[in-house]
Amino acid sequence: MYEYSYFVLYPRSFVTWQTLNKYYLDEAKRRKQTLYPDGKSSTHLHSLAPGQSLFFVACLKGYQWKPNVFPHVALIAGGAGITPIFQLAQGILGNPDDRTAVTLVFGVNSDRDVLFKDEFDDYERRFPGRFRAVYVVSDPATASPHRKGRVTRELLSDILPSEARHDTTNVFVCGPPAMEKSLVGDGGVLQGLGFRKHQIHTF
Repeated sequence: MYEYSYFVLYPRSFVTWQTLNKYYLDEAKRRKQTLYPDGKSSTHLHSLAPGQSLFFVACLKGYQWKPNVFPHVALIAGGAGITPIFQLAQGILGNPDDRTAVTLVFGVNSDRDVLFKDEFDDYERRFPGRFRAVYVVSDPATASPHRKGRVTRELLSDILPSEARHDTTNVFVCGPPAMEKSLVGDGGVLQGLGFRKHQIHTF
């Protein structure tokens, strides 16, 4: 944990970043950002003056993505774990040479916790048949359009067809420790569904 006068950064406090920057600074593309009132990090960043510095901690482990190695990837996120998962989806779908199909499973506590929904909706519109997002909410609103529950073996078995569990699919997982242990631990959900260790990756 890194503690400053304005906010606290934890090892799992991910920061989104755009990996493909093929343009000059004076013609940089604009991206819509979601703003959260009174956010600790954004408030602190806004208060900085020119010349002040920030300290960021990079991911301690990672995966070097190569386009078109797998026909299909399953991205499973829980809560704030959506941040690196979103980056991966963004990198895959933002590369015109990459044809990898993507299935996203995003588990959260409430409907308001479904981050990047607009971006994922846009991906589904732009990449029909190639990108699919499934949201799983443990405590949904009465009229919630999302699935109720948690990311379980039964849910993943329904979402990921059996033929996708062979070498054609790799799985990337990022979420709370308990969720990751349940999914990727020895004898966990993913192994029970037929995925082998070399097909499973965590952030």
